[in-house]
Amino acid sequence: MITTATGELSLPVSDRDHIRGPKNAPVTLVEYGDYECPYCGRAHFIVKELQQLTGDLMRFVYRHFPLISMHPYAEQAAEAAEAAGAQGKFWEMHNHLFEHQQALDRKHLIEYAANLGLDVPRFSHELAEHAHVARIREDLLSGIQSGVNGTPTFFINGVRHDGSYDLRSLLAAIENAAES
Repeated sequence: MITTATGELSLPVSDRDHIRGPKNAPVTLVEYGDYECPYCGRAHFIVKELQQLTGDLMRFVYRHFPLISMHPYAEQAAEAAEAAGAQGKFWEMHNHLFEHQQALDRKHLIEYAANLGLDVPRFSHELAEHAHVARIREDLLSGIQSGVNGTPTFFINGVRHDGSYDLRSLLAAIENAAES
């Protein structure tokens, strides 16, 4: 059943998510993103800086929202991140994908897997079989139900952040949420 988007997360953060930061942090920043989106590429570096500036104040959650009509490699890149995650290296692949957005074809994804020390035959098999596509679709559906219609879209403590996602604006919103 699809519910009407309310600007709040329809799927609460849980152990199913990719999370960086303390579980008991007062602020949770969730990003719905696309590895091929240039705006998400810029946001990636802003989030990394936010993580350094906020320390234990914030935990960060990344969810997939590949805009496949605009970005032909976005879903495959998300699958690569999940395949790396199945081998305990989601965040390493996540960072690598954003830092190499111009090269997200299969050949490069396999090269990245090798560079990260992954089991490349397993990684390749999971990509070929689309082993993680259900997880990506679950993220996508939860994003649609939460009112996501573009990337990047951020939620702070479960509520969509409709302001700018530059460093100053996001940091102010996170500090505001921490004080609430």
